[in-house]
Amino acid sequence: MKRNRITMLSLALAGLAAAAQPAQATDGYFAHGYGMKSLGMGGSGVALAQEPFGGALNPGAMSFLDSSMWEAGISWFSPRRDASRTGSGPAGLDGSSTSGSENFFIPEFAVNWRYSPTVSFGVSVYGNGGMNTDYAGGEVSAASACASFNPNPGPYNLHCGNGKLGVNLMQLMIAPYVSWQFTPGHSVGIAPIITYQRFKAEGLQAFDNPFLSTSPGNVTNRGYDDAWGVGVRLGYMGKINQYLAVGVAYASKVDMDEFGKYAGLFAESGGFDIPSSFVVGATLTPDDRWTIALDFERIFYDDANSVHNRSSLILNCFGGDASACLGGSNGAGFGWQDVDVWKVGVQYRLNDAWTLRAGYNHSDNPIESQDVTFNILAPGVMKSHYTLGTTWQIDKVSELTGAFMYAPREEVTGASLFNGFVNGQLPQGAPPMNASETIGMRQYELGIAYQRRF
Repeated sequence: MKRNRITMLSLALAGLAAAAQPAQATDGYFAHGYGMKSLGMGGSGVALAQEPFGGALNPGAMSFLDSSMWEAGISWFSPRRDASRTGSGPAGLDGSSTSGSENFFIPEFAVNWRYSPTVSFGVSVYGNGGMNTDYAGGEVSAASACASFNPNPGPYNLHCGNGKLGVNLMQLMIAPYVSWQFTPGHSVGIAPIITYQRFKAEGLQAFDNPFLSTSPGNVTNRGYDDAWGVGVRLGYMGKINQYLAVGVAYASKVDMDEFGKYAGLFAESGGFDIPSSFVVGATLTPDDRWTIALDFERIFYDDANSVHNRSSLILNCFGGDASACLGGSNGAGFGWQDVDVWKVGVQYRLNDAWTLRAGYNHSDNPIESQDVTFNILAPGVMKSHYTLGTTWQIDKVSELTGAFMYAPREEVTGASLFNGFVNGQLPQGAPPMNASETIGMRQYELGIAYQRRF
């Protein structure tokens, strides 16, 4: 037992060190699921207890796990992102680029201790992210209108800055939980969410000035900054009968410390809070082989001004409204809207050794056409996710689970925010600039996890 605990502690520490890597940009910048079995079922599972990731989905389900166990896994995640601008005419701002960061390895770790037949406790370690882009720069000519916004010599990137253009957001969640069956078949749980995040931005020199930011010098190319915050996840799961189970979970908004190095970029002097979410679902088990799960989730991006505020607010800076400037109390953001997510998964136990899974996840696109320009940095436009998975039962105490996800290309096109910048400086009678921009992405993910009971 002592050796097992040392092994689990080592894995947990490795997970804590490694999990702060860029994660999935699928349902916005939330992963489409947590835990390898859930990933294979489209991310569904709020009313299903199969693996110890209750801190990430539903802590109320964990008292239904039939034994103590730990699970560790890793996924290869590959987002393919691109952006382009056309129609800028004499302003010379046309260009296109593909993000160079395409391969990420995302670890996960969780452990559950079955304290008694009605009480379990444990910890889940997981990540969010996906606001990661890496455009090479130099796509726009030095002779373009970018020279009107950026005093540095060109060539320029798609945001009229210099050098590489991109951002990198990484979020690590450590969620200890406790789950209690207060009456047979009905359980509640709670999981404090301890959150660490890192961020950096590059190539935004055109916005790093007193006309567009409340804190010039704290907009771009400041290296990494980090922040901590705490939230909570609450959950319930009930087994209505031998065939039907229901579940519901709520994750609060996580109030994060500000990114001081980027106080002139994000609203509220560098604020970047994590939105709240709500999920409800049901699981149908018609016999001992089939399991069908259906979840509905709502992600409230309007909790975080830096994510939700319209990017067009920045145009109010020219009218003297400092609160709307980058870094302002109601500063311009990415314009992400709240999204509804539907998740459906099917599981079939082929025999004592093999279990097969498939799923589908559909999310609203949080990005509308009017906010395309800023979202060149974070093109989280995905809608459909198709998943497959399988588990191989190695012996009575250990198993391997694999999962695959494919999200076909989605794109959004809209009028460029630079139209407003350029047209405000054109001489009287000059034809206005009417450029449009397109952002797009597709995704692949392949993962494997090892689970062991103890």
